[in-house]
Amino acid sequence: MEYRMIGPFEVSALGLGGIPMSVEGRKDRETSMATIHAALDLGLTLIDTANAYHLDADGIGHNEILIAEALAAYGGSTSDVVIATKGGSIHSDDGNWGVDGSPAALHAAARDSAKRLRVETIDLYQHHRPDPSVSYEDTMGALVELVEQGVIRFAGISNADPVQIRTAHRILGDKLISVQNQFSPKFRSSLPELALCEELGLAFIPWSPLGGLDDAPRLGDDHPEFQAVADAHGVSPQRVALAWELALSDRMIPIPGASRPETISDSAGAISLRLTDDEISRLSTH
Repeated sequence: MEYRMIGPFEVSALGLGGIPMSVEGRKDRETSMATIHAALDLGLTLIDTANAYHLDADGIGHNEILIAEALAAYGGSTSDVVIATKGGSIHSDDGNWGVDGSPAALHAAARDSAKRLRVETIDLYQHHRPDPSVSYEDTMGALVELVEQGVIRFAGISNADPVQIRTAHRILGDKLISVQNQFSPKFRSSLPELALCEELGLAFIPWSPLGGLDDAPRLGDDHPEFQAVADAHGVSPQRVALAWELALSDRMIPIPGASRPETISDSAGAISLRLTDDEISRLSTH
């Protein structure tokens, strides 16, 4: 197993994104539990979640609760597993997404997440998305307070641009350890944020690294070059996409979403898939 650093945490080079197990189209609880256990069996030690990963207003924290239950029921050790959760987004019962980056809301959300995850202190707590109605400095200040109060150990930010990353780094200092932005073969505009993470020594945790719930299954059709490389290696284009991302930077830790053991098993194979320099170059330009 290959490992990479998120601050002081040494985690598997690829993690598990929990969102498909809790939003629209999710599988039954038993399949989701089996998916998490499969990830652990494969040696994955990073699981990403959020309080907003649920179906309706009554299900806030569904994914956090599911992950906590799966860890408790796992037969092996989970002492090296890092759960990264997020707060600041709202998933309403009408299916719409909103934001609330106010310090009061973030304080309450972090404490509620800790209870659902069955921990006293959250290892990595990430601000989900900037709130245009709240000063980013105030939101980051709330994360500082959560660290000082022992609710969270380290902080991350998500959906942040370079200015916001530098602002967060200035306010949080070495307590800021990660940035989680969208990045995939389809969405590559976060390369400046990746470069900044390399400069500042932060982990870059791309969400939707296969293009999202709807696009991931047709990745090979939408990106023929990835299919061609996949055919050459006898693997799926999804595995190639993740291997390509891992090859771009040692700060990159993709978190492909999965709702079945088979999909996370295929994704995990990207860790051992070695692409040639020529393949990486071709994929980076297509």
